[in-house]
Amino acid sequence: MNYFSRIIEPQIKDTLNRGKSILLLGARQTGKTTLLNEFIKPHLVYSFIQPEIRQRYEKNPSLLAKEILSKIQLKQLPPEPIIAIDEVQKVPVILDVVQDLIDRKVAKFILTGSSARKLHRGASLNLLPGRVVRMQLEPLVFDEIPNPKPALEDILLYGTLPGIVTQQSQDNKSIDLHSYATSYLEDEIRAEAVVRNMGAFARFLELAASESGNIINFSKLSQEIGVAHTTIVGYYQILEDCLIVERIESLSKTKTRRKLAKAAKYLFFDLGIRRLAAAEGVQLPQKILGQLFEQFVILEFLRRSKMVVNSFNLFFWRDHNGPEVDLVIEKNGKYIPIEIKWTTNPSISDARHLKLFQHEYTSKNAFIVCRTPQSFLVDKNIIALPWEEIDVILAQI
Repeated sequence: MNYFSRIIEPQIKDTLNRGKSILLLGARQTGKTTLLNEFIKPHLVYSFIQPEIRQRYEKNPSLLAKEILSKIQLKQLPPEPIIAIDEVQKVPVILDVVQDLIDRKVAKFILTGSSARKLHRGASLNLLPGRVVRMQLEPLVFDEIPNPKPALEDILLYGTLPGIVTQQSQDNKSIDLHSYATSYLEDEIRAEAVVRNMGAFARFLELAASESGNIINFSKLSQEIGVAHTTIVGYYQILEDCLIVERIESLSKTKTRRKLAKAAKYLFFDLGIRRLAAAEGVQLPQKILGQLFEQFVILEFLRRSKMVVNSFNLFFWRDHNGPEVDLVIEKNGKYIPIEIKWTTNPSISDARHLKLFQHEYTSKNAFIVCRTPQSFLVDKNIIALPWEEIDVILAQI
């Protein structure tokens, strides 16, 4: 497969040039290994996904330093080489050795991982504060997809994992997604989390995928699955730690006494994985496609927020009386509200909640992201925008 550029590349290059090391997280098959080999090109790579290598350093972590120092002394590595460690979360004790090598300016490191769970657990765990810059690699944003780009409906059904997007056959896409959604997700949960009842978790995973993008009712899910409310909360935390879902909080700041909903939405990191986990086919009604389109646009913003410098925050806004805005971008106290519609020709009625938000927060511009071929003014300071042009919105902040 040919390599194609990722928008995270300038940030990686700048960080390494500043002498910093990097913790690069991302779910499996988002392209971390390809990025390492084709763009970063480290001088030495250790892969802890291989059991024999992992066990070697679990037994004796200090071997890493001895090997690197030996290779530098023998001039097999240049001074302060770039060392990559793949799936570093599988041997978290190695981070103490990495810190020592960074502090002594022996080497710079690219540490990659497909789960943050073990890196977040344990009070004694060394997270290399001040020594590494944390970044996250996501499935492809639309601009990263090589030409010819797939149709929007294909993206909604099959997602944008690099290995899936570049497959020409829809049958092969389905086979690879099915493998990922079954074997990998289950293996990842078994490896990274303590789940006593895998049957209940499997049922939860299907329901969580079906509810992706909705405000979550934990009590309802606990009743449907037959486990405690706290267990459902823990299950979602597992999916977050394993980088399978993204959480978006509701905006709770308000200038009036308007009562706002305090809740969260969870979105699967990739729409193809979501569909397979939800056990859905490819013949989906327009209503479902509209819901998936909303998730797709939100994911496009989420991915940009994680892979660019000077990032921004994302929320949704919901009044207890019913009005809701799909997405709110916030940066330095400035808000941009966004509605996401499957339509090609949004009307003033589609803008009514945006107008309410603008009045509440005195935000200047609002947008309706939709399938219109050209942008147009829906109402004063409310613009209908083609989904392919969402970077126009980011230029406003």
